[in-house]
Amino acid sequence: MAAHDEAAADADAVKRHRNLFRAVKRRKDPPLRRTDITVTDEAAVKRAVKAASLGNAMEWFDFGIYSYLAVTIGHVFFPSGNDTVQLISSFATFAVSFLVRPIGGMVFGPMGDKIGRKKVLALTMILMAIGTLAIGLIPSYATIGFWAPVLLIFFRLVQGFSTGGEYGGASTFIAEYAPDKRRGFFGSFLEMGTLAGYTGAAGLVLILNSALGADTMEQWGWRVPFLVAGPLGLVGLYLRLKLDETPAFQKMEDATFHAASEGASTVETTAKGDLAKIFREHWPTLILCIALVGAYNVTDYMLLSYMPTYLSDELGYDDSHGLLILIGTMIVLMLLITQVGKLSDRFGRKPLLMTGMVSFFVLSIPAFLLIKQGSLIAVSAGMLLLGLSLLCLLGTMSATLPALFPTSVRYGSLSVGYNISASLFGGTAPLVITSLISVTGTDMIPAYYSMAAALVGIIAVSCMKETAQKPLSGSPPSVGTREEAAEMVEAAAPTPRF
Repeated sequence: MAAHDEAAADADAVKRHRNLFRAVKRRKDPPLRRTDITVTDEAAVKRAVKAASLGNAMEWFDFGIYSYLAVTIGHVFFPSGNDTVQLISSFATFAVSFLVRPIGGMVFGPMGDKIGRKKVLALTMILMAIGTLAIGLIPSYATIGFWAPVLLIFFRLVQGFSTGGEYGGASTFIAEYAPDKRRGFFGSFLEMGTLAGYTGAAGLVLILNSALGADTMEQWGWRVPFLVAGPLGLVGLYLRLKLDETPAFQKMEDATFHAASEGASTVETTAKGDLAKIFREHWPTLILCIALVGAYNVTDYMLLSYMPTYLSDELGYDDSHGLLILIGTMIVLMLLITQVGKLSDRFGRKPLLMTGMVSFFVLSIPAFLLIKQGSLIAVSAGMLLLGLSLLCLLGTMSATLPALFPTSVRYGSLSVGYNISASLFGGTAPLVITSLISVTGTDMIPAYYSMAAALVGIIAVSCMKETAQKPLSGSPPSVGTREEAAEMVEAAAPTPRF
């Protein structure tokens, strides 16, 4: 009898477990509520975009002036003798700053996930301004000898350390402010800031070269752009300090939001900023980020940093003419970049990124063959081919990369991945290309290097998921208007059964 009762009890237990399993299978996610959706303030979004983009422009103005003055800096800070050795030494010092960028990313990225994006972006702006201003005050090699390149390298390290927290923070800041359906458009302004910084640096160097001449530039003229960077840094700092923290970060930190919302399970609730967690739990995405950024940065630095030097050193172009052509190319890119951002919102990130990577793979050799012709039209056409290929990446990448990672580790993961890649492949591009040309004797090395990077990029884009018009991972949906929020709630409501 007891055995019979035990068997009956076991049968009842099995039945209860089966019913529970069926109930769990039938259970649906709670309906989307209005409180689960972030409605962005258009004015606040524009302020955030302006502050992040202008700050980014200041950062890349600081970086650009060094690359455009590479030949002069080589003469000022390194022993006289072989011009090629001086140039390689100058580019080596350029590359040195990239060695500490991953360290900066590992420090500032998790810090941004802990204390907020705004405070860290203000700190990186201060450090960059100090580093750049200090370079403009260093005495020459002829004055203090060995200590001149030592001080130059030290302050380049300060610049590189600060930049380690810049791009990841600025792109995260804009991505978390922007509505989901317009993230590509608003994100493209960040790269417009990059182009504006490079254009401003190239324009100032061009004016100084034309007005002062080579001798005066080596004596004191090269210092002017570096000294200008100090006041510009203060402007960027002021703009950033006036901003509020991003809505995504605020909601992640707001415990009451999670208690009030049944959709809280979709939102990250902590911001540990744990590097070990990033490498342990997000390493596949981190590798994807490194591959995407590597392909993008090689082509970016090759065109925007190295090309004036290539035109002058390899093709015998006057320094001013090379800068003028690059400025014209960058102005065209600035005029078109927001349209590329809109296209990425409409058609997706992957089609635009793939177009850019394939274009670099196919067009690099024809573009450099045109550039080698030497005429103004041919060089301009070759530069424009490369520029339009880069535009597909510039206008899309700043919306693509932040969407790879969840809110709680977004700043940290992106800063680490971006700067490891920039350190290995981006900042070293001018040095590697110059050295390979010197060793091989062929001036087509930049084309081959771009093609290799593009091939890696094609594989990386093929492996990534489409993120256009979707909420950021770990964040609630973000829309531009209350009407759009109401439509989203209505569309998500379950269909009544009769």
